[in-house]
Amino acid sequence: MQTNSKPQTGRVRQRGIDGFIVVPRRTTNYTARNVFPSTSEEKATKSIPNSSRARSVLDGVPIPKPAPLIPQFDLPKYTPHKRPAKLVRGRFRWARLAARASLAIAAIIVLTGGYVFWRGYANLHKVFHGTSTVAALSTEKVAPELLNGEGDGRVNVLLLGIGGQNHPGGDLTDTMIILSVDPVNKTAATLSLPRDMWIKMPVSYFGTYQKINAAYSSAKYQYLGKVDLASTNEQAIEAGFHSVDQAVGDVLGININYHVLVNFQAFQQAVNSVDGVTVDVKAQLYDPTMAWENNNNPVLANVGIQNMGGHQALNYARSRETSSDFARGERQRQLLVALKDKVLTLGTLSSPTKITNLMDALGSNVNTDLSTQAASRLFDIMKTIPSDKISSLSLTSPDSLVTTDHVGDISVVRPKAGFGVYSDIQAYVRSQLKDGYLTKENANIYIIGATDTLRAQTVQTLTGYGYNVTGSVVVSSSMPAGMTVIDKSNGTAPYTLHYLQNRYSVSAITSLPAGIKVPNGTQFVIIAGT
Repeated sequence: MQTNSKPQTGRVRQRGIDGFIVVPRRTTNYTARNVFPSTSEEKATKSIPNSSRARSVLDGVPIPKPAPLIPQFDLPKYTPHKRPAKLVRGRFRWARLAARASLAIAAIIVLTGGYVFWRGYANLHKVFHGTSTVAALSTEKVAPELLNGEGDGRVNVLLLGIGGQNHPGGDLTDTMIILSVDPVNKTAATLSLPRDMWIKMPVSYFGTYQKINAAYSSAKYQYLGKVDLASTNEQAIEAGFHSVDQAVGDVLGININYHVLVNFQAFQQAVNSVDGVTVDVKAQLYDPTMAWENNNNPVLANVGIQNMGGHQALNYARSRETSSDFARGERQRQLLVALKDKVLTLGTLSSPTKITNLMDALGSNVNTDLSTQAASRLFDIMKTIPSDKISSLSLTSPDSLVTTDHVGDISVVRPKAGFGVYSDIQAYVRSQLKDGYLTKENANIYIIGATDTLRAQTVQTLTGYGYNVTGSVVVSSSMPAGMTVIDKSNGTAPYTLHYLQNRYSVSAITSLPAGIKVPNGTQFVIIAGT
């Protein structure tokens, strides 16, 4: 019979039952026929009992003695004792177990990390539906030409809180908070908008005039053609966002860049997922109307610093019967900052379980038009802003700009100046939410008016938008017509120059008209001609 006499050499790896390599051993030059007999003659020869030939030779080829089981790494020499073999075996066993344990731990870390990443990735894309990123979040240093006007240097996110489908009126936005972030100077502000503000509706599904908390649901239901609390139709939600944008813009005079829609369950789960939030309660919150949700206890929160779980925090945020809608807005802003602080702590960020729970809460009960890029950039910015750099603004302080009133038998909130008169509110908001680039450059501006009225109007407008107006004068003769911007900054204030040119739709010049003098150090001159 023909046999393959080519020797098989190399290492043969011996494996344990768990699949880990135990000991490599070296083979010598014997043939496959010698090792795996296939003929009856060979089998017979090998089965001869007590045969020295069977023990030592197969068909004339010596059978080598097995190589000793020696691990393939160097072990330290051991000389003081007389039992090195046992020691070697013990140390090898320990090294083998250590290797297995290390591999097992590594596998757990990789699998856990992969699971957390997958859950986080899935929930991120479930939550963040946006596809665009505003210029202020696109990069660390934004080119001036990418900004349209004063205020574009900020990012305004409208936070909308709803009850959800398990609550009556579950699509009414009873919580409306603007989070305005200045990425340039690393500051932020929160501003609550009273839910009972009586406005002309952008979409009149429930009527021409309603409370502002119905702006979102009116547009959502008009798109759907019916009232549907359970609907998560993205186009309907987008229609609701567009409507509430118009409503908020009319009242506050600012642009909304993004929206975050959160239901009660998401807020409660988010607080629980980070083991509660720390809140400094300044005055006892007593509300018998919510006692049934607090184990029949009308005291929802006592005075002092305390850790609130999700249920207590939700009650603290919702109560208003014994305080006011304005006080409730202040508590909601307080909780928002407390949750931000807790989420950004090392204990939360280093815990896969907490991160997973938080993402689950957001993924199931939050809807936003933030893109993943915008959300990531915004998160990075918020990490750098300490809580004492987050202003808490209100339309009731320091001077109240709103008051309560009635429309028929409906209790409403309106501007103090009258229904639909928002100029005072808008001037206050602009003064508090200044453009970050204007604030940083703080370029001084001198205003020259052809008449006192033109001078005063220009000063008031520019000051209201956060420009640094350092002086003004009336010059009635030899004035160019229209608005003139004169740039004397020598390139030190490119954002201010860009905004001024955009505002007045002119190109700046660099020389003053004959006979016009301004104080030394003036960076920009505005001439308001007839």
